[in-house]
Amino acid sequence: MGTNLRDILVISEIEMSGLAGKKVAVDAHNAIMQFLSTIRLPDGQPLKDSRGNITSHLSGLFYRNLNLLRAGIKPVYVFDGLEKPFKERVIAQRIERRRIAEVKYKEAVDAGEVERASSFASQTARLTSEIIEESKQLLEAMGIPWIQAPSEGEAQCAFLCKNKDVYAAVSQDFDTILFGSPLLIRNLNVTGKRKLPKQQVYVTIKPEMIDLKENLNSLDLTQEQLITIGLLVGTDYNPGIKGIGPKKAIALVKETKTLKKTLEQVKWDYEIPAESILQLFLKPNVTEHYKLSWGEINKDKIIDIMSNKHDFSLERINNQLEPKEEKPKNKSLKNFI
Repeated sequence: MGTNLRDILVISEIEMSGLAGKKVAVDAHNAIMQFLSTIRLPDGQPLKDSRGNITSHLSGLFYRNLNLLRAGIKPVYVFDGLEKPFKERVIAQRIERRRIAEVKYKEAVDAGEVERASSFASQTARLTSEIIEESKQLLEAMGIPWIQAPSEGEAQCAFLCKNKDVYAAVSQDFDTILFGSPLLIRNLNVTGKRKLPKQQVYVTIKPEMIDLKENLNSLDLTQEQLITIGLLVGTDYNPGIKGIGPKKAIALVKETKTLKKTLEQVKWDYEIPAESILQLFLKPNVTEHYKLSWGEINKDKIIDIMSNKHDFSLERINNQLEPKEEKPKNKSLKNFI
């Protein structure tokens, strides 16, 4: 979910080649949910092994991260913690949407409507403790570090970027810049061709960069004012104000200047005070106790996870783990990083 600020932000398309040599902090839950939602069979079912275990996340993490490593990009994955302040509402809504999608998916399957079934199937994706644990194991096998955040993964990603431990945060959620990430990269895990919903049309998706300082200067806003706009539009922590979109919100905030005065002009009837959510964005709970270290790829461990446990083609995994001939400098897998 997150805040939709696309209509007011300066967003630049970038090439993966421009990220060579850069470290990036990836919002792990966001990325894994993308893989679970998009890596599916024609009828919408996720990839599964012979025992019925979902494997879409492993496929996405393996192939996408190999591409990043070969491009010279060093990812660190940041996982959400258990602390979820103010998110009871959104969690309940997600559970209900998933329940409805599951019902509609079954109805479409029973009616033989494959494309309709596929559109609902992607909405049924869910993260489980097993999926998260397997994801961490695979990342370790690939020599990629991960961090367990105490609360929101995107807030921790923003902290790493502000702390100059990484070049940019990677997430689909615009909330990441509300947490103050100097740079946000979107679409890094979904580049390529994507089919538009309910259409036989494919579009090319490229990575996008959002520079927070550039946008604040362009919009003539402070960070606190940008967060206020997010509160008016709606975030993961609160519904937006009815009838107010990004453009109307920016006009109002420029007129009122402060959150207090902005609230005098709108009806905030949500049970969580706006000031509390503002402070959550300004001072999120993050950890400073982490170590970023990229190691060598452990081929045997990857094969054990992917092929032995989950039936991925051993030949394909071996082929992927072989150094690419077009990059002669990569004579061993450790040269990926």
